[in-house]
Amino acid sequence: MPTDMEPNGHRKMRRSHLTAQESSSLNLSEVIDELDPWTAWAYRPHTIKLLFIGTCFLIWASGALDPDNTSSGDLVTSVKRGIFAMIAVFLAYSLLQAPATVLIRPHPAIWRLVHGLAVVYLISLTFLLFQKRDDARQFMRFLHPNLGVELPERSYGSDCRIYVPENPSSRFKNVYETLFDEFVLAHIFGWWGKAIMIRNQPLLWVLSFGFELMELTFRHMLPNFNECWWDSIVLDVLVCNWFGIWAGMRTVRYFDGRTYEWVGISRQPNIISKVKRTLGQFTPAQWDKDEWHPLLGPWRFVQVLFLCIVFLTVELNTFFLKFCLWIPAQNPLIVYRLILWWLIAIPTIREYNSFLQDRTPAKKLGAFCWLSIAACIVELLICIKFGNGLYPNPMPRWLVTFWISVGVALVVFLIVWSWQLHKALEQKKL
Repeated sequence: MPTDMEPNGHRKMRRSHLTAQESSSLNLSEVIDELDPWTAWAYRPHTIKLLFIGTCFLIWASGALDPDNTSSGDLVTSVKRGIFAMIAVFLAYSLLQAPATVLIRPHPAIWRLVHGLAVVYLISLTFLLFQKRDDARQFMRFLHPNLGVELPERSYGSDCRIYVPENPSSRFKNVYETLFDEFVLAHIFGWWGKAIMIRNQPLLWVLSFGFELMELTFRHMLPNFNECWWDSIVLDVLVCNWFGIWAGMRTVRYFDGRTYEWVGISRQPNIISKVKRTLGQFTPAQWDKDEWHPLLGPWRFVQVLFLCIVFLTVELNTFFLKFCLWIPAQNPLIVYRLILWWLIAIPTIREYNSFLQDRTPAKKLGAFCWLSIAACIVELLICIKFGNGLYPNPMPRWLVTFWISVGVALVVFLIVWSWQLHKALEQKKL
């Protein structure tokens, strides 16, 4: 049998044994070797200059040279300004000195900044975890003045009739309100972004049906999860999720089929070409295919399943956090969190896929992977702590039985699979 085959018949995936940081350094060195005169300054170190500019900004903002004119502010304002300045200093450090990532477009410094934002978010979640629920709700008012007010309960499944004859204004009132809900566009753009990151259609559909299953599981806890059957199955899965996945996979095929020959902006022949090249800076430098292969073996199946669990947990945390902390869906903090998670997830997926394909015996999880898992865990702990006593309705018995059965079946499946592979491997050694 060929040496590049696994015991279960799948072909081994070959890759160079480089860490994410080493790979990124090599890619960046290739960029530096072919610097364009128009953008060469952006790839040269400017740490001393930015240190001087940052020091001047701190002197001006803090009033270090004129303390009498800056001491008139109240304590809350001074503390808020100090915290923001502290975060700004850390982000400036991350921008200049944070470790390199696997991504180099539009600029490696952008992803170093995202790394700093992820650390700040994790630290902020940790601080919030140590507060009491009521104090945490009032603390959110420092982030946005409209917060700290109890939310009205909103259920999407109170009236599941498609046709409402007694309503004179609109007999399809329930359908219209659902179609023009703020979450419809969020569904479409969310799944478009997930498709670009994961690049595997079967895995995307597993996540799509998995989240609908999560809504069914936790609808006794959150009113938002109490949806009508046509809303959950038709509008969410067959319309919004399908269109987002379809558009995302079309985007993946477009980039996958491109020929990547990057020429500097100054070398472009005309204005249109220069504009296209400038916009191309915000697209991938090269397009790597992600090979998840969940059926490669039991351990790979568990690793891909872990990715799905983390994805679903982050999505569930969105709804539980806004319920526990009284954050309405229209508040911009919800959008900021989703954008931040999207930025973090882009390098995280790249790192995790590289981690799965790396066959070195001692390998290290990437920095973004570690930060993503840690932030997901702390968010979950906040939901558990602040949700204590908010959910009086117990989980239905049939749901408990269902999930216990799924867990037992999964364990038995993995044990039988592992035993069959072990038995096949022993027979080949004879």
